[in-house]
Amino acid sequence: QLVQSGGGLVQTGGSLRLSCTASGFTFDGYAVGWFRSASGDAREAIGCITTDGRTFYPGSVKGRFSISSTSAKNTVYLEMNNLRPEETGVYTCAAHNGGYFCGSEHDYNYWGQGTQVTISS
Repeated sequence: QLVQSGGGLVQTGGSLRLSCTASGFTFDGYAVGWFRSASGDAREAIGCITTDGRTFYPGSVKGRFSISSTSAKNTVYLEMNNLRPEETGVYTCAAHNGGYFCGSEHDYNYWGQGTQVTISS
């Protein structure tokens, strides 16, 4: 089970940090990805961290979003800076135990509950 916290309402240009905590296991050996879905739209991958600490981001968020993990590997953070109104949506973390690659949405078998992020203009 993945438990998320963070999110909420922020103005354009603001920052937020989301967290994703593993319950009953650690992320050692897992890749953890973050996804965003706006209402009615497909889920979009916005970044991933592999078990060896490599991070990957799409061009739309590179330089503004950052994913990190605690040394205990039980929590992963998504730090989001300079947020834009079009990035409003539900943000969800997910994990899979093929830890050295990020993969696609279909590779993930553990999902958080999702958290709403709203960026006001």
